[in-house]
Amino acid sequence: MQCVRRQKAIWGRARAAMAIIVFLLLSGTCFASEPVPMQELLQRTGKLVEDFVSQLSGVRCKESVNQVKFEKNGKVKYKADSAFDSLLLLRLEGDNLSVEESRQVERQSGRAQNPPLLVTSGFSTLALVFHPYYQASFEFQQLDDEALEGKRHMRVQFQHVRGMRSPTALQLRGQEYPLELSGIAWINPDTGEIAKIQAGLRSSMEDLGLKAFQSEVHYAPVLFAGITKPYWLPTSAVIDVETPRQHWRNTHHFAEYRRFTVNVQISSERKP
Repeated sequence: MQCVRRQKAIWGRARAAMAIIVFLLLSGTCFASEPVPMQELLQRTGKLVEDFVSQLSGVRCKESVNQVKFEKNGKVKYKADSAFDSLLLLRLEGDNLSVEESRQVERQSGRAQNPPLLVTSGFSTLALVFHPYYQASFEFQQLDDEALEGKRHMRVQFQHVRGMRSPTALQLRGQEYPLELSGIAWINPDTGEIAKIQAGLRSSMEDLGLKAFQSEVHYAPVLFAGITKPYWLPTSAVIDVETPRQHWRNTHHFAEYRRFTVNVQISSERKP
């Protein structure tokens, strides 16, 4: 009788182990679906970024900005909070990307005027790295997948090719200097949608006074009344900038999106 009980106990443990193995195999199967070829993913994401440009130019939103300047020891020296009713217009013609941002101030607090704080704008468009017009300006490499909010995302590393056009620039003393970006994007392989993108400088720009630069933008679906397919729009952007003497961090939050009618023209041909 004891032997029978022992066998039942062993079989019970074996069944439990088998159940765990089966569960792990099923979990692995759900997470590791068929890999998407890089070129296919870039085409899919590029098409969505084209849609993103027109969608972003067709909405207004409430934008809140937290601006902070740090001491050398990391303590906050200056801080300011602002709220805007914002409208972003994008126009891509030839080698020029024009980003026009209309901001109506709704609230300001803190020491925002003395000394002047770092102004950051247009970083919600960081996804333009994957726009078909800019893809040739970057090298792409697939990294290990990672889960975001329980969903598998492909991590795609990108690096700017020297001498090629860039979707971002540093404006200093009235002149613009293209930024050579490198970073990682988290992309849903099934839809091509970018959930998160991080970017920094590929090489130092200390000769221009820019010691370090880091940015992170998050995107999420926004559904409007009367539209069945949601827009994929930015929800937050963090920009961290260091010069030899100063350290700034601006945090943008975007909410209360509403549709705004506007015509957007995108052309890759040069005007005569």
